[in-house]
Amino acid sequence: MWGEVRSSALANYGAIATVIAMSKLHHVPRVCSLAGCFLARKWIAGGKCYSKVRLDGKTVVITGANTGIGKETARDMARRGARVVMACRDLTRAETAAEQIRRSTGNGNVVIRHLNLASLYSVREFAKEFLATEERLDILINNAGVMMCPKWITEDGLETQLAVNHLGHFLLTNLLLGILVKSAPSRVVNVSSIAHVGGKIDFDDLFFDERPYSALVSYRQSKLANVLFSRELARRMKGKGVTSYSLHPGVIRTELSRHVESSYPFLKMLLSLPSFLLMKTPWEGSQTTIYCAVTEGLESKSGCYFSDCAEKQAAPEGRDDEAARRLWEESARLVGLTEKK
Repeated sequence: MWGEVRSSALANYGAIATVIAMSKLHHVPRVCSLAGCFLARKWIAGGKCYSKVRLDGKTVVITGANTGIGKETARDMARRGARVVMACRDLTRAETAAEQIRRSTGNGNVVIRHLNLASLYSVREFAKEFLATEERLDILINNAGVMMCPKWITEDGLETQLAVNHLGHFLLTNLLLGILVKSAPSRVVNVSSIAHVGGKIDFDDLFFDERPYSALVSYRQSKLANVLFSRELARRMKGKGVTSYSLHPGVIRTELSRHVESSYPFLKMLLSLPSFLLMKTPWEGSQTTIYCAVTEGLESKSGCYFSDCAEKQAAPEGRDDEAARRLWEESARLVGLTEKK
């Protein structure tokens, strides 16, 4: 059964949901025999990054690094000897996480900086401070995000999921491109999702002003934007020593799911089942991010999409170069960036 689900092109969560639905719930105990649970758990855990690369003397910025896969990514970068800048909205929680990372890794070079991706002003202030205080940037990991939240509008008049998941990171990356080029070879890693499959960038109504708002449709649009942004960034940075990657981390039980549970009762029921069976741990979920950040020899894969520590083909929507160029231009307009002539 597990092999059949895997080959159906449904990824992790969708596949598990399908199995449970096929089992009509009352058959779940039979499906989840001890051996079956072990195999299912191993399958869900996915790939692991085995790279032993050291990052001594390197600087890494990670957005949303105080919790979940962002925190585990920060811990790994610190273990490798990097200077880690945790860019977070909640500084109190960020400092608690940073201190835990310092203690567990023995690396005291872990700092926190305020960044609210829902505010273009905050993004600009973060970049301004970073450029004034840091000498280099080797790896930028755009990890922070929101998932399937209600329709909220930011102070800049932008729909929150597209603003936080894409536009904030788009602006941040562009403001830091100069120091990324200066520090080359450098990398930009964008945490996307399998949810980009079937997504659509509605250029005529990006913020659901005309159509009814759907938290799922909005989320898929923002995750597709991550993939297209990575692709266009790779094209624009070709020959400049900056490479770009997007990825699906897997399905992880993190704080991102809080809006999912309130909006989709059936998914809430699934989430109430043992999380060790259905989902990756934050550490497991961080592995593909880490893989894209540190694995040697990925330069030729710039612009590509990864899952379970391996290159995978993005959905056709994520390989549309014309849409990627158009998204870049529209994003630049929305965040107030002007192209240098």
